[in-house]
Amino acid sequence: MKEVTRKVYYLFSPWLRIFHWIMAACIVTLFFTGLVITIPWIIFASEPTFSGMTVDNIRNIHFVAAYILSAAFIMRIYGFIVNPGDRLFSHVWKGYFYKNVVDVALHYMFLKHEHASYLRNPIARCSYTLLYVLAIIEVFTGFAMYYMTNPNGIGGVLFGWVITLVGGEYMAHLIHHYVAWAIMLFAIGHIYMVIRAEFMEGESEVSSMFAGSKILAHEPRDAGHLDGTLE
Repeated sequence: MKEVTRKVYYLFSPWLRIFHWIMAACIVTLFFTGLVITIPWIIFASEPTFSGMTVDNIRNIHFVAAYILSAAFIMRIYGFIVNPGDRLFSHVWKGYFYKNVVDVALHYMFLKHEHASYLRNPIARCSYTLLYVLAIIEVFTGFAMYYMTNPNGIGGVLFGWVITLVGGEYMAHLIHHYVAWAIMLFAIGHIYMVIRAEFMEGESEVSSMFAGSKILAHEPRDAGHLDGTLE
């Protein structure tokens, strides 16, 4: 039997892990409550008229989850400021980043048997940036529609321009709806990829988001990010 030596790399702070799970819970809540708001007959077909699961209550849950998600995103940015190790974006301005992307992409396309070991998968990091963009679109279109009831209030002033920009409330609703589906498709792909990395490639993707550490048998190509030797 061959002995394998593994090394522990502490990567994700409690701050980032808390944000991750809050964001995951809010996305699931927002998606399914959004479906009910869009097609309310789903509830009324299975619940009494005076049920606690009325569309008004579902809308309130949707709005609360939206506020929590927005607050968590702001705190995520603050967490990055106080702990630069919790990176928000990939180092796309560095030449080695693209080399690493090609390395992983060739493996995913079955053109390489395996890719180098990474603490942060470069393709995954790109996809997270896309997720942030989609989330920002949802926040702006969602609050723009929410504050239409009081267009002269602070919320209306802050987000009312979105309705004008996209061409009306109906277009804002469509954008909000289809971007929500894009986020859910991302979430499905994300879950598949992290489970694949955990059990097929031994990259501790799932467990690291609970414990904060990755336990790897190979020296990661980007290990220098932790000690500052690789910027």
